[in-house]
Amino acid sequence: MDFVSINDEYGYSNYDYLNEVVKTTLEHENAINAILSIIFVDEKEIQTLNKEYRGIDRVTDVISFAFEDTENILPEKVRVLGDIYICIPKMIEQARTYEHSEKRELSFLTVHGLLHLLGYDHMKKEDEEIMFPLQEEILSCIGILK
Repeated sequence: MDFVSINDEYGYSNYDYLNEVVKTTLEHENAINAILSIIFVDEKEIQTLNKEYRGIDRVTDVISFAFEDTENILPEKVRVLGDIYICIPKMIEQARTYEHSEKRELSFLTVHGLLHLLGYDHMKKEDEEIMFPLQEEILSCIGILK
């Protein structure tokens, strides 16, 4: 039982593939019985969240708020992972900058945010060397390359 709620506050309706992205990521990480929310927002909302919760007063692409303590996970229990906020205008801008599709960029940001909910981080070089290839591996499993 996996449940993902997508709240499209921005009005971006092209995301029907995200359930597969979330499902594949959860399966890859052996995270069953998971509940999470993905919220699409604009630049103002993500900047407010970034300033309020991270002390960084600028627009970012994705912010994750994990609800569980990843050190005390019981495999048989329902996992309430948390919320992933994605800035749709930033996602569109990055897709153009990196010269790939919006589908690829939105999928990447979803996997990135979900891995944060699952306890991954990239603040240290050694953590980055684990998380970043993992993101690409998951996207490759789904066939989202460009």
